[in-house]
Amino acid sequence: MVREHSEPGPGAPAAPARGVGLLTRIERALGTGTAAYLPGDGWIRLTLPVDDGGPAPVTVDVVADTVRPPHGIAYLLPGGGLNFAADFFTPGGQNLAHHLRRQGLLVVGVTPREDAAAGAGRLPADLGLAAHRRDLAGVVAALDSVLGLPYEYAGHSAGAALALDAASHDSSERLRRVLVLDTAGPYTGELAERAAETREVYEEQLARGVHAADPGLAALIAKAVADPSGTSPVPWPPDPSLRFTHAGLAHFALIRTAALPGPVNWIYRQGHSAGEYTFGATPAEDRFALTRTPLATWHAATSALGSGLVPTALMRDLAAVWAGDGKAYEIAWDRIRCEVVWVNTELGRGDEPHGAALIREAGNDRVRFTTVPGYGHGDAVWSTTAATDVWSLL
Repeated sequence: MVREHSEPGPGAPAAPARGVGLLTRIERALGTGTAAYLPGDGWIRLTLPVDDGGPAPVTVDVVADTVRPPHGIAYLLPGGGLNFAADFFTPGGQNLAHHLRRQGLLVVGVTPREDAAAGAGRLPADLGLAAHRRDLAGVVAALDSVLGLPYEYAGHSAGAALALDAASHDSSERLRRVLVLDTAGPYTGELAERAAETREVYEEQLARGVHAADPGLAALIAKAVADPSGTSPVPWPPDPSLRFTHAGLAHFALIRTAALPGPVNWIYRQGHSAGEYTFGATPAEDRFALTRTPLATWHAATSALGSGLVPTALMRDLAAVWAGDGKAYEIAWDRIRCEVVWVNTELGRGDEPHGAALIREAGNDRVRFTTVPGYGHGDAVWSTTAATDVWSLL
């Protein structure tokens, strides 16, 4: 194994042996790969792409406190197309990973294979929820063999669905909690029917050999930052003969995600980010603002992405979970026996407690569901006030 150590910057404290020793044990347990160490102020981070011969490596990030030993582990599972650095280690000083570390937990981010893929053509057709769950189980088993600590699964968006699915297959007495951030399923009524239609869309894509796709949000945000007043190729709703500016399009996509075309944008009650968008007399006169998460944070997060790809099989399985009709994929809600803390956002996945209710109806009374008002889907992890409004509920 090749090990790359990043040196501390001027004035940065050297990491105590306790933190380095713990991460070294974890590195050895995970197997072969090129490890990188990054020391910080009271913490140290290990990043290890696990080379197991797969189409691309699963990347494991471990953030350890260098002052005190951990009393448990939080496995952080990013949303679709995201990775640990983007979803949980952004912004740099105030993020969910550090929030959990300060609570005495060893933070272990598990980034799925697609993030490190060289392209959609390099990914197999079967990278659905079951494949992601098996990869996660391998990491958990490796760390459990050397640490033996109680642990919890914490996921955002697609990662939250994975956390619930993993818990339904994990009978370990050391699994204590599942922390769910803004996911849904199964739906009921008309939304369940729409989810079934969405599942069929992805099944058709798989049949045509489309194994993954890039949602494109990172490129929109990058153009909005680099050339905000430039003209995008996307028609402007008040007058389709005109075009959004780059900044206007990025803000519209973040704030009014549900109004965009695409097979899954209907799942948002409003959008990725809370904000206001008002059309002007021309695209250049549109007025818009994000109210929870600054555009700079969105840019930092999306700039940290790898491939940005989302596997088609994963989207098919998520849609199957939303449909709740037992076709293609389902989560065994009755097998989730640990504590569940489920926090949704009003403008993201909304007040959809049916999944939590199914867990409770199966006899697990340690289930809490909350909807945070005025927050969008990504605001749950990136808002400047998330620590007070969202993470405190965890």
